Amino acid sequence: MNGRERVLRAIERRGPDRLPVFYQATPEVDAALCAHLGVPDREALLTRLGQDMRHVGPRYVGPERRTFPDGSREGLWGERYREVVYGDGLGTYPEASYLPFAEIDSVEALRDYPFPSADWYDYGGIAAQCEAQGEYAIYCGGAGQPDFMNGIARCRGVERVLYDVGTEDAVFRRLVEERFRFFYEVTERTLQAAGGRIDVVHTGEDLGTQRGPIISLRSFDRLFAPYYREYWAMAHRYGARTMLHSCGSVRAFLPRLIELGLDILDVVQVAAEGMALDGLQRDFGRDLTFSGTMCVQTVLPHGTVADVERETRLRMEGFAAGGLILGPTHAVQVLTPLENILAMYRVAGSMPT
Repeated sequence: MNGRERVLRAIERRGPDRLPVFYQATPEVDAALCAHLGVPDREALLTRLGQDMRHVGPRYVGPERRTFPDGSREGLWGERYREVVYGDGLGTYPEASYLPFAEIDSVEALRDYPFPSADWYDYGGIAAQCEAQGEYAIYCGGAGQPDFMNGIARCRGVERVLYDVGTEDAVFRRLVEERFRFFYEVTERTLQAAGGRIDVVHTGEDLGTQRGPIISLRSFDRLFAPYYREYWAMAHRYGARTMLHSCGSVRAFLPRLIELGLDILDVVQVAAEGMALDGLQRDFGRDLTFSGTMCVQTVLPHGTVADVERETRLRMEGFAAGGLILGPTHAVQVLTPLENILAMYRVAGSMPT
């Protein structure tokens, strides 16, 4: 059974030969695993771990994204990012250092803003990318699309965005609309170019904290639900399943997300309130496939190899008929023992012993 067959059989609850697997980690962990396994790059690492999915996307051909004297680099929306060192030099994360919408208080001020365009991408190579990944399940998009709150916060500030949600601020609503239009068109043009070969459209919206929802269900329905309904309906028209990356405690949103057309919940942060996997499977497993579930806060960084093996086997037994794509609950972080990461894939049967 190849990767595509395995993923589709898991989604359809038709008994894959093993759990399909997914991998995500920081660049530092990628490099450490590549060195440990003696593979040259990330693509070779994915193959070695047995990842069953591959990403395709259009090529950026838009305006040059500038780098500034302070080392920051420009994002699509005019924001800038700087690499911030953490852990006494263990690694870096790109953090927003310039927020172009932070002081904008009127929709009129956005009238001539150079928002990104779907025309900034070349879709001509999509079909060839799909052909090259023929044995794998193929996905497009990612956790940052459309990612209204998190994405806009990187251009406006986290605190400001949370106030915006509560007040239903007009500037915020305009930015949500712009973000939706852009990612919707990029995704649809990607799906058109793929000719039906894309299996999953990956989207994202962090809706939970560690203890509960980050916003109310009422706010979600008023500000975001219509956009997700339309976005996911478009994906379904092209034969793709829909995936939503959402960190934290999001159990309260799941009935609504299912109504809106969600097929796969990623990353299933099992250490968050109300996110125990057995309960989610019991209550939502008929409608949702889960992706992730191996905790980057507990068992992977702090457990033993035996702990990881046990948790992996529990998932293999509980989802033998399908309904799970096994992987970490976020990017695996530095200081996570490499033997723990490898144990997950080895026991799942995706990686040679």
